[in-house]
Amino acid sequence: MTSDGADAEHESTGEDRPVAVTLENRLMSHGIYLTSFAWKGEGDPPADDGVGIELAYEVVTEASGVTRDEVGAVLRTLLTIGDERSWTPGRLEVTSLTTDGDVRGWWYVEREWFEQLESGLTQLEFSQRVLSTIKNYRPEHDSS
Repeated sequence: MTSDGADAEHESTGEDRPVAVTLENRLMSHGIYLTSFAWKGEGDPPADDGVGIELAYEVVTEASGVTRDEVGAVLRTLLTIGDERSWTPGRLEVTSLTTDGDVRGWWYVEREWFEQLESGLTQLEFSQRVLSTIKNYRPEHDSS
C-alpha cells in the first residue's frame, strides 16, 4: 500500500495512526484490501478539512462490478475515522480491483456531499448520490 506520508510506526492509538493505515486496518474485516492511498494536494497529510483522497482497493468477491456493500463499507469506515479526528474528507476518488489487480470499476464522492452530510443532507440522499457515480468496467470480449 502507498503511505499517506506519515510515520506508520507511531501507532499507539488509532488517532496516532495515519488515516491510510487506520483505513487499511479497518477495511480488512470487510474483505477489502487497500492497495493505494494518496492525498490529492501538496505536501504531507492534511491538517485541514476538505483535502481530497485517491484510493484503490482489492476486494474478495465473485461480483464482477462494484457493489453497494463495498461502497458502504469504505464510506462508513472513512466517515468514522473522520468523526474520531474531527475531520471531513474532500473529494474521494476510488478504484475497485479484483485480487488479480484487474479493474472492476470506479466511484467517487464530491467534497460538497461530505460537507452537506454534516448540515442537512440525509444518509439516504448521500448514499443515492454516491451509488449513482459507480461505473463498472466491462472489458470488450476478445474475438480470438
